[in-house]
Amino acid sequence: MPTATRTPLFKPRTLSFLRALKRNNDRAWFAEHKEEYLRDVHQPMLDFVAWVASELPAFAPELEASPRTSLFRIYRDTRFSADKTPFKTQVGAIFPQRGLHRNVSACLYVEIGPAGAMIFGGIYKPERSELLAIREHIARTHRRLRALLEAPAFKRTVGAMEGDALQRVPPGYAPDHPAAEYLKFRQFLLGKEYPAAFATSPEFPAEILRLFRRMAPVVAYLNEPLLAAERARDPLAERSPRREPKRVSRLIG
Repeated sequence: MPTATRTPLFKPRTLSFLRALKRNNDRAWFAEHKEEYLRDVHQPMLDFVAWVASELPAFAPELEASPRTSLFRIYRDTRFSADKTPFKTQVGAIFPQRGLHRNVSACLYVEIGPAGAMIFGGIYKPERSELLAIREHIARTHRRLRALLEAPAFKRTVGAMEGDALQRVPPGYAPDHPAAEYLKFRQFLLGKEYPAAFATSPEFPAEILRLFRRMAPVVAYLNEPLLAAERARDPLAERSPRREPKRVSRLIG
């Protein structure tokens, strides 16, 4: 079985390039340093996704890790943003549920950049229909979710589920519903943040796997109603997942 590598996944020059890009976020500078980007950022991300792909079958075979699905373009979509800088200054990789588009799925996610490193799981900004499906799922099966989130090993490793939430229980549910605290969520986020330099340490791979293993069952739980809805729309969805118009990653913005 694959095990966590003791070799750093990323080198300091990965962060050095991203810091330099933050200071020189324009197309001319990037064009002059494209080879450095490919060597120091893009190739390490490809290697990282390949490494995750070798690890996921041991604990989350339902999640996908591939360059096409997991990686994001370095170019920002500036059409609807006041910030017109052309490039992202952080890089991330997403590992979504097979059979769901990555913009729909709860997922595992890693990001590194000058501001820090993140190991996250969950779903950042579900559409209304997705949120309603997740809430209904929680209302029916809240004991399962509570058992996952309150397991001592999960709390020690990951902490609590967080995210934007309503002040009151949403309409349609009793104020004293036993899952009231979970039904209020509009985001379902798990994970931790670290100093940027930690991404270049030999301990980072083991930390990724430590959190991924604990978060994967919660991600699978959140995906259950989304998969059911997808299969109801398209019985062949598992073989041919619905493709929505491309959107900017909900986790890296």
